[in-house]
Amino acid sequence: MAKQTSISPAGASYEIRIIGEHRRPLRDFYHGMMRLSWTWTLVVIAASFLVVNALFAMGYLVTGGVKGAAHGSVADAFFFSVETMGTIGYGAMYPESVAANLLMVGESITSLILTALATGLVFAKFSRPTARVVFTREAVVSNWNGQPTLMLRMGNERGNQIVDVRIRAVMIRTERLAEGGTFYRMLDLKLTRAHALSLSRSWSVHHPINEHSPLYGATPQSLVDEEVELQILIVGLDDTSMQTIHASHRYYANQILFDSKHADVLTEAEDGALVLDLRKFHDVVPNPKIGA
Repeated sequence: MAKQTSISPAGASYEIRIIGEHRRPLRDFYHGMMRLSWTWTLVVIAASFLVVNALFAMGYLVTGGVKGAAHGSVADAFFFSVETMGTIGYGAMYPESVAANLLMVGESITSLILTALATGLVFAKFSRPTARVVFTREAVVSNWNGQPTLMLRMGNERGNQIVDVRIRAVMIRTERLAEGGTFYRMLDLKLTRAHALSLSRSWSVHHPINEHSPLYGATPQSLVDEEVELQILIVGLDDTSMQTIHASHRYYANQILFDSKHADVLTEAEDGALVLDLRKFHDVVPNPKIGA
């Protein structure tokens, strides 16, 4: 039984138990390692190196035949294994029996495979394009030019630009079926602008709430009752590597604020220069009530 931790619309964490999953550890190992942080990746590589050397050290202890190693010395067997796997070869210890030489050949082959795997993994993690896109902590619903509108803000935390940006927004809500049971319906949110030439520091996303919107007539309480969740996805090209990158974010019902707007982050200085104040990126301020 697999377990997965998620966040409820009320903001509390809960556990999802997955039954009947067909696991393929060897096939999924690479993808699992790619998802790990750099710290855990290095820990796994180092631990694997130590474990494999410890296993070969036990083999050398059983077979013997290592010249220069003290009889029954675990430390000498381990250090000889490290020297063999690392192709160091100080010459103080070397195999002199057939069994020890055969074990040394097996360890050399294992070393080639592990080195290739570790090198490929580290290179893949270095070369994988990633995005550093930040989303505002809350989405807001407020009047925008007289129209009730869902708004959120995103920005690129890197100094480069993401070009040919495309964005999609989906609302998920829980529906109770007449026949009984629950259905999680996914509804596309039509955006005022779903494509931009580039994304640098800040970009506002707007979804007008009209009679065609899934949010039409919604209230803070109805969002909680329907367990509403918003999923945002952006896809674009990194202008440095010219590779496709993406970023996603989720807003739960308690993160959608009504009658509020995001604080202005762009102002004009006295000398005519535009000033972008990222310190206000997540700030939310009151806005006149919808319909007021």
